[in-house]
Amino acid sequence: MAVQGSQRRLLGSLNSTPTAIPQLGLAANQTGARCLEVSISDGLFLSLGLVSLVENALVLATIAKNRNLHSPMYCFICCLALSDLLVSGSNVLETAVILLLEAGALVARAAVLQQLDNVIDVITCSSMLSSLCFLGAIAVDRYISIFYALRYHSIVTLPRARRAVAAIWVASVVFSTLFIAYYDHVAVLLCLVVFFLAMLVLMAVLYVHMLARACQHAQGIARLHKRQRPVHQGFGLKGAVTLTILLGIFFLCWGPFFLHLTLIVLCPEHPTCGCIFKNFNLFLALIICNAIIDPLIYAFHSQELRRTLKEVLTCSW
Repeated sequence: MAVQGSQRRLLGSLNSTPTAIPQLGLAANQTGARCLEVSISDGLFLSLGLVSLVENALVLATIAKNRNLHSPMYCFICCLALSDLLVSGSNVLETAVILLLEAGALVARAAVLQQLDNVIDVITCSSMLSSLCFLGAIAVDRYISIFYALRYHSIVTLPRARRAVAAIWVASVVFSTLFIAYYDHVAVLLCLVVFFLAMLVLMAVLYVHMLARACQHAQGIARLHKRQRPVHQGFGLKGAVTLTILLGIFFLCWGPFFLHLTLIVLCPEHPTCGCIFKNFNLFLALIICNAIIDPLIYAFHSQELRRTLKEVLTCSW
C-alpha cells in the first residue's frame, strides 16, 4: 500500500529482507526507544487471505445460484463479498509475489514491479473503499426496510440498487486512483480518515435508531400480552449485544488502519507514532479478518442462503 511510505512492499522485497515470524515482541524505533510490535509473517498473511477468498467466493456463488436471492438487499451483500474478495485477493497476490521474489523463483525489473505494485495498490484501495460503502449501503437498506416497510419495494428497487452499485464502484476506482497518485499529500489522508468516520457515524446512527424502534415494537407487543418488563428488557439486551458486536467488529478491524493514517498526518516523526507505524501489516491483517467476518454477519445468517450454500458445497447445480 502506498500509505506505508515512499518504499512499497514489492519494491522493498528486492532488498531480500528476512521474513518475520508471528510473534509479539519489543522492537526499537528510530530514536532507540522500545516499541511493542506484532509481526505478521507472510505465511499467516497468505493464509488469512486464502480463507477470505474461499469464504467470499462461496457467498458470490450461492447468491448467483438462487434467483430468490436476486434482490436489492442481496445485491449489496453480493457486492460487499466481491469487495472483500478483492481486498483479500490483492493482498494474497502481493504476498505471493514477495515470497517468489525472496525465494528467487521470480525475477523482474524494478520498473515492472513498480507498475504491478501500482495496480495492486489501486485494486486494494478501491476494494477497501467500496467495502466501506457497501457496509453503509446495507445499513441504509435495513433502515428503509424497517422505517418505510410499506414503501420499501417501491423505494429500493433492483434498478436503483444496480445504479447505486455502479456509482459506488466507479467512485471507488476513481478516488482510489487519485489517492494512490497523491498518497503523500496530507489532504488525501485526511479525506480517507473523514470518509471512515462518516461511515462509522452513519452506521452507528442508523443501527441505534433501528434498535430503538425494535425495542418500542417489542414493548408494544409485551403490553398486549401484559408482560412488559421481561420481554422488553430481554429483547433490548439482545439487540444491544448484537449492535455492540456489529459496530465493535467494524471499529476494531478498520479503526487501527485509519488511526495509522491519522498519525501519519499528526505526528509522522514522533517516537510513539513510529512504534505504531511498525504494526502496519497487523492493521492490514485485521482488515482481512473483517473480510472473513463479514459473510458471517451479513450473509450466512439467512436461512435460505445457508440452504443454497449446502447445495453449492454438494455441487447440486
